[in-house]
Amino acid sequence: MAPTTTTSLGRAPPQLFGGWEGGLVAFLALLYLAGALVNPAFFGSAEALHALLRDTSRVGIIAVGMTFVIANRDLDLSVGSTYGLVAVAFARLFSPSFLDFDIATSVGLCLLLGAAIGLINGVLVTALKVPAFIATLTMLFIGRGFVLALTHGQAIYYSEKARAAPFFFQLGETNALGFNNQIAIFLVVAVVGAHVLAKTRWGYETLATGGNEQAAVYAGIPTRWVRIRAYLISSLCATLAALLSAAQDKGVTPLYGVSWELTVIASVVIGGASILGGRGRVIGSCFGAAVVVLIDKVLREGWPITRVIVIDGENIAVNAKFTLPAGAVLVFLGLVLVIAVLIEPHLIRRQFAARFWAWLRGRPPPPAYEMGGVALEGVQTKGAMATDMALSASGLGKFLARRDALAIILTVVLWLTGLALRPDYWWHLSNTFAILLNYTELALIAVGLTYVIAAGDIDLSVGAVLALAGSTAAYFLKVLGADPLTAVTMGLLAGMTAGLVNAVVTVGFKLPAFIATLGMFYIARGLAAWFVAGKQLTGWPEGYNLLGRKMNDVFLYFGLSLPSGIMRTVAEVVSVQTIWMFFVALMAGAVLAYTPFGMKVCATGGNIRAAAYAGIDTNRVRFIALMLAALCAAMAGIINVAYFRSFNPVAGQFRELDAIASVIIGGGSIFGGYGTMIGALAGAAVITLVRALMQLNVQGFTMPQHWINVFIGLILIVAVLIDIWVRQANIFGHLLARLARVRRGKEIAHG
Repeated sequence: MAPTTTTSLGRAPPQLFGGWEGGLVAFLALLYLAGALVNPAFFGSAEALHALLRDTSRVGIIAVGMTFVIANRDLDLSVGSTYGLVAVAFARLFSPSFLDFDIATSVGLCLLLGAAIGLINGVLVTALKVPAFIATLTMLFIGRGFVLALTHGQAIYYSEKARAAPFFFQLGETNALGFNNQIAIFLVVAVVGAHVLAKTRWGYETLATGGNEQAAVYAGIPTRWVRIRAYLISSLCATLAALLSAAQDKGVTPLYGVSWELTVIASVVIGGASILGGRGRVIGSCFGAAVVVLIDKVLREGWPITRVIVIDGENIAVNAKFTLPAGAVLVFLGLVLVIAVLIEPHLIRRQFAARFWAWLRGRPPPPAYEMGGVALEGVQTKGAMATDMALSASGLGKFLARRDALAIILTVVLWLTGLALRPDYWWHLSNTFAILLNYTELALIAVGLTYVIAAGDIDLSVGAVLALAGSTAAYFLKVLGADPLTAVTMGLLAGMTAGLVNAVVTVGFKLPAFIATLGMFYIARGLAAWFVAGKQLTGWPEGYNLLGRKMNDVFLYFGLSLPSGIMRTVAEVVSVQTIWMFFVALMAGAVLAYTPFGMKVCATGGNIRAAAYAGIDTNRVRFIALMLAALCAAMAGIINVAYFRSFNPVAGQFRELDAIASVIIGGGSIFGGYGTMIGALAGAAVITLVRALMQLNVQGFTMPQHWINVFIGLILIVAVLIDIWVRQANIFGHLLARLARVRRGKEIAHG
């Protein structure tokens, strides 16, 4: 009998701590040593190590919860705003200047708030089928709006009342053993989280759901509840971190939690978790949090230098500190996120280190990790149902069957509402075109984003790219004294460079578009602040400002004066940017609707596999779409600087939310496969009119800006739900069909 041979796959991968975590520990030691060498005054002290561990504690606690979400193949972009909102809620509940509740009631209500946010995220993603990045991104903006609205942009302190509750506030202080209690709480959370994920059924269900959800369903795992549970854990971890921060600072500022979602996601991915789901270790995420916090501290603390100043002709050496300019840390953290996500598929999954070590020892390489994926992937072309309904209808029904009909109707209704509320303002032609000026910026961004969404991708960086292009143009105009043409060219080049990076990382390196563009969101926003040193710039040649002026101003600038009449009236209200926007929209709309490339865009988004089988170069289509979105955002940034005659680093803030809502309201599918330029322009008009109506002074009342952002976030969620359940699932059609069957059954029973 022939001998039986067996093939060994080696030892099972460690569940709690492995080689990757060991590498992170070594990297941490080297990084801290580097910090001590460049800045020994800070990093050479025991207080610095203690501060590092204390600050890592809050980030690490949130990273523990995020590990469960990412291992589930989901994402939670709302943890930063959850952290800030819970801290603000505690301040308003506990502070004697507001509700003046006792400590137990305040903490209890904050825990309920955190659980509610996690439950909402989980239900939106699982039961209502909203993509995780859209649901949690919207919660991020809504939460941030609540933070700013509840604080009115001011800090809230309660240090005097805190003395009455020493037990709670001692959680943020140093204990008798000489270390901060937050460190001890972090260690407890990390140990419990690591044990649950690695050694319990909860962890098994989480990793199985993230590795292959369809197979997990066949195995009897309640995957929907597993994903909801992960969002609850993530939100409650953010809540705990917020309460610890409230205990430490005895107050809160509106900046609490800003950009923390970036830090936490980077921490988890650096810790070895897969953004594609199915793998992650809590201990690794905690070490990843320490790496990110340490990098942030090294960059923010800077390093000591000696400056020479001249006083009365005498050179005097003084000690100083070199720190990076405003925005530089944000740029670096954005790069860390993108690089960390690239490390996962190209190094971890391919076991680069283990294979290299095996090669050095002359041994066979270890087996590759299971790549995961979906067991059975259905073929579905998005948007086909609505298109068929529009083709088969006639008359008014043909218009109503269009996916963009809702946006067009809403535009008319909202405009008539403004006319009814303030006819003295709304009816004047100049005021109508003033609203149109605000519309132009959003419409330009929506034009490019329509291509990206129709191609099945997303671009979360368009608002930041707007700011990057604007800051570049402003820098060349103000600091370098460049001419307007050079400033416009460099601004467009900066925006297109950001789009090129988005396209290369998304298409070339196969990263999810929302991760690549999320990283660019922070990188571009940081660069925009870096270029202008975080300050507002103003004062450049009027020749550049003509890009944002009325047509009559342009004529007068060149010495032309139109005679009185209808042409002059129109020229006094129509602006250059409005004409340019409609020209770009006309060209982009014609390409999308009537050319082979437009058909390829929708085919790629509708079913990328079928499009590839049909011979379409889907990578090229997605690449061009992302580049077009960046170009349109850059043009909006150039016009923004000209219209306001200045540049503010917060330019374009929340524009990505507005633009996504515009495209979805206009009939575009969040899953790709459909989009029209008329719909996108109508959707942008809806968002612009909603903002104008909510800012309208009606009998002395005007809604604060921060609440408007909350309302826009809710509009986006509603628009996505309409797309999923009304357009895609045709829930009303199924309901009518069921009612018809019931009616026929009753007729047969009585017949």
